[in-house]
Amino acid sequence: MSSNFELLDYLIFITYAILILGVGLWVSRDKKGHQKNAEDYFLASKSLPWWAIGASLIAANISAEQFIGMSGSGFASGLAIASYEWMAALTLLIVGKFFLPIFIEKGLYTIPEFVEKRFSTNLKTILAVFWIALYVFVNLASVLYLGSLALETIMGVPMIYGVIGLALFAAAYSLYGGLSAVAWTDVIQVVFLVLGGLVTTYLALNTVSGGEGVLEGFKVIYNEVPERFAMILDESNPEYKNLPGIGVLVGGMWVANLYYWGFNQYIIQRTLAAKSLKESQKGILFAAFLKLIIPLIVVIPGIAAYVMVNDPSILGSLGEAGQNNLPSLQQADKAYPWLLQFLPVGLKGVAFAALAAAVVSSLASMLNSTSTIFTMDIYKQYFNKNADDKTTVSVGRISAGVALIIACIMAPLLGGIDQAFQFIQEYTGIVSPGILAVFLLGLFWKKTTNKAAIIGALSSIPIAMYFKVAPKGWSTSSFFVDVPFMDQMGYSLLLTMLVIIVASLYQHKGKDDAKGIPITKQMFETSPLFNIGAFAVMLVLVVLYAIFWSA
Repeated sequence: MSSNFELLDYLIFITYAILILGVGLWVSRDKKGHQKNAEDYFLASKSLPWWAIGASLIAANISAEQFIGMSGSGFASGLAIASYEWMAALTLLIVGKFFLPIFIEKGLYTIPEFVEKRFSTNLKTILAVFWIALYVFVNLASVLYLGSLALETIMGVPMIYGVIGLALFAAAYSLYGGLSAVAWTDVIQVVFLVLGGLVTTYLALNTVSGGEGVLEGFKVIYNEVPERFAMILDESNPEYKNLPGIGVLVGGMWVANLYYWGFNQYIIQRTLAAKSLKESQKGILFAAFLKLIIPLIVVIPGIAAYVMVNDPSILGSLGEAGQNNLPSLQQADKAYPWLLQFLPVGLKGVAFAALAAAVVSSLASMLNSTSTIFTMDIYKQYFNKNADDKTTVSVGRISAGVALIIACIMAPLLGGIDQAFQFIQEYTGIVSPGILAVFLLGLFWKKTTNKAAIIGALSSIPIAMYFKVAPKGWSTSSFFVDVPFMDQMGYSLLLTMLVIIVASLYQHKGKDDAKGIPITKQMFETSPLFNIGAFAVMLVLVVLYAIFWSA
């Protein structure tokens, strides 16, 4: 399929690559007479403005798992998957108002560092090791796999070369420059990401309407498959197991989103690098507005591809190219790469640059956060407590490089996974309820003890597995239950919180823990701008769900 790429497409893509590397290396340079220290490398000198924070949050979040995976889920199940994006907008507002004031007041580098200040070094180490393993074996590996899958589908690049190429691209500036290089290049990445995504959406809708434009295309896909525009699925829907109806709004989706946006190092690290709390909150608000438009560029193309594949007249008009790598419900993740081949010369380069931007920005973010946690929470804690800035930064670079090599080995082994976005959510969802329970009670309930938090974190895994896996030969109705993974996350969170509450009360007989965080009303006061913006985001969400509630 590489023949579909013309000289102009290659030139646009090469220009994008040079621009990202150039900007990344330029902002990474050591200022005259200044040796890069830990705050420079891991927190971008605490100098990021709101627009860079907002753009970087979205660039770190939107990756191949959205472009490829979420489009695949749009192809397989429809608009309902957009709840991950729209509910995230609301979650960001909660994080900005209630979590950030505490994190920034404590001057954190890492999320495990908060665990140490609130609980203990032991719990911090348990969670730090867990996060490093999750980033390397799930996040980094899956982003590399999905990105190289796109390269293979669109340009015919063998999987292993795609993995190595993407890894080297991300490493070229992020290992040297740290968070500063990642955040400032993310501003450019977001422009490519949104522009390229809109181009693909335009092409898909215009093709479906027979050249009559985007609005007509939207009407066509809505009229042809109205059931795929239901945000709340009923039990008869084959995708109900992944998106269990009203449980999406009031159940486990909150666990996934609060864990991801509030306590995920490679996301929250940007907000910790802000000039001030107010600047950080403005960045969060900007990201929430961007979240509202993400389904337009990652889910709608998947639905349009489903209509194109299942309408013989449209598929016939696409010619021979339309029959190549045809997506199916069994191979839904092929939908987005399949669409890209129909873009005209030049725009194909822009769309492909957007996909690369999504992959590379997320890789760079995850690498930086993996190295931050390893260096600040493992290396400085156990190997060299008095490490100077030069050593700290060097260890950060080396640990990021090692993490990348392991992820490159793991990535090709993920082949054969369908709907990778759902796969990532499901397996992260086994551990996220326990961690979220520890954080929520640690932040907002002063009686939570360290011992109870450790008991809760360790018991959360068997609790989650109880809802997920019935041993062979056991009847699920007799003892084990088999519920949608999103409901499983909600039940696991509530039961883990109950375990922590009971253990805390038993240990301290109802007294406040010595490390409990004093909460005051003033801590959560936000600016008029944040309040007005938050109200606008919530109003848009109410309208969207009212329009697309059910088919």
